[in-house]
Parts: sequence; structure tokens; C-alpha cells
Amino acid sequence: MLAYIVRRALYAIPVLIGVNLITFLLFFVVNTPDDIARMQLGFKRVTPEAIENWKATHGYDLPYLYNEQADGLDSFTETLFFQKSVKVLAFDFGRSDAGRSISSDILERMGPSLALAVPTLIVGMLVNITFGLLLVFFRSTAIDWGGVVLCVVLMSISPLFYIIAGQYVAGKLMNLVPISGFDAGWDMAKFLVLPVIIGVVSGIGSGTRWYRTIFMEEYGKEYVRTARAKGLSDLRILFVHVLKNGMIPILTGVVVLLPLLFMGSLIMESFFGIPGLGSYTIEAINNQDFAIVRAMVFLGSVLYIVGLLLTDISYTLFDPRIRL
Repeated sequence: MLAYIVRRALYAIPVLIGVNLITFLLFFVVNTPDDIARMQLGFKRVTPEAIENWKATHGYDLPYLYNEQADGLDSFTETLFFQKSVKVLAFDFGRSDAGRSISSDILERMGPSLALAVPTLIVGMLVNITFGLLLVFFRSTAIDWGGVVLCVVLMSISPLFYIIAGQYVAGKLMNLVPISGFDAGWDMAKFLVLPVIIGVVSGIGSGTRWYRTIFMEEYGKEYVRTARAKGLSDLRILFVHVLKNGMIPILTGVVVLLPLLFMGSLIMESFFGIPGLGSYTIEAINNQDFAIVRAMVFLGSVLYIVGLLLTDISYTLFDPRIRL
């Protein structure tokens, strides 16, 4: 087990370097350092001297990948890529173009993202598993057929529709909860109720279909036929044996989603004004702040790789047939 973890961790190093390089290239293909300087200084009455001063102050005056004016290793170290991106591999995120510590911002905004994502994940799992079991219990009936059709319909609706409709109905017409905003302490609950409900409802279609597929596969196995031959009721078989064995792929699938909890929801946080990591990333993209974009992409890659590793480990813990 330890050797496997070490081997997978070593495999992640070139992947993270590649992600870092691709992020750098994509960002600066779209935006030149001059464009970033104009964005930060303002487009009106910006002189070339002000642009050059801003670039020199923030380290954007260096060549991209290779410095022809330097000698030896300095040809690679005295470059924009090395100065801006390589340090991220050591989790040194540095400062944003606005001068704020990115690490401090991430720690500060992680709380609101978790406050939104954790209840959405837990409630969503409980609702989807329950609906999935009910469809299997009423399999090959009109309820099962209608439920599958409803799931397909729900999957076909854009999440933006749920957000806009929820804000209009619950926030504006019924005036039950605030449309957007956030607050500390227990007061944050009134701002999170609507986003959590919308997050759960928007995921019912895909989640219920996935859980139904898992439980239907388990229901067709030999141990279910043996249990029915022994006289056990369908209700007991479904909610005791099928649910227990179906938790193996469910739990391992949830492990992959855990890193996403820390990254937040880009759309949800932006529409509801929640100061989490999702809205932090959107703001950085709008402001053309490469330092923040690079840090968030790198952090997301690290968390995703950790999630895949935890998934493989969880398979070995829950399924004794698998050995690393």
C-alpha cells in the first residue's frame, strides 16, 4: 500500500508540471502582459510609461519561457514562467496583482465554500439514494418508468434555470430568503438555504439515475436470488442487502467529489454573492489576475489527484477482491 501511494505521488509530479505549463500558455495566449497592465491600471489615459512601470513592478517584464539576454541557468530562471509558475509547485502562491496574499485569501474563502458544498453533498446523497431505492422497489412499473423520464427531464434543464427560478420565486415573490449575500455565524444559514436546495434539486436527475443503475445491478446478482429463495421480503432485500453492497461504488465515487468541496461552485457562489473559492476564481478571471488563476488551477489539480488516490485506496478497503 505504501509503495503504491509513493508511486502514484511521483506520477503526479509531471502531471502537475504539465498542468502548470498549459495554464501558463493558455493564459498568456489570450492576454499579453500589456493587456494585464491596462486591465489593472484602467483603459483610459494609460501611458506606455505607466504600463512599463507596472510590468516592472509586478514582474511581467521578463520573457515568457527563455531569456536570451541571460547566461546558463538564468536563461530559464529569469523568465516569466519560472518566476510566476514554478514556485506554485512548492505551494508558494505568492501575491495577487492587487497585492493580497493568495494563501490567506484561500484560507479565508474556504469556509464559505465548505458551508455551501457540505450540506449540498450530504442532503443530495440522501435524497438521491432514497429516490433511487424507491425506483428499484417499484421496478418495471409506471412509477419506475415515470421516475426515469422525470430524471431525464431534470437532467436536461440548465442549472442556471434552477438558480434564476429559485431566486425569483423564493426570494422575490415569496420573500422567504435573501436573494444573495452572506454573513458570518449562524446568520449565514438564511443565505445558504436557497443555494443548498437549488443544488440538491438540480442534481436529483443525474444522481437518482446513477444510484438506480447501481442498485439495479446489485438486485440482479446471485445473492439477491438466494435471499428471495429463503423467503426474505423485497423490502428487506433492497434496504438491507442491496443498499449495503451498493455502498461500495457510492462511497468511492463520493471520494472523488470531496476535493471539489474545497474549490466551491463557480456558478452558485457567483449568482448568490457567496465569498467562496468559486467566486474568487471568477473574479480573478474577470480581472485577468494570472496569479490567482494559476494558484486555483494548480490547487484544483492537486485536490483532484488526491481524490483519485483516495478512491483507489477506498476500493481496496471496501472490496477485499482488489489488491494494489
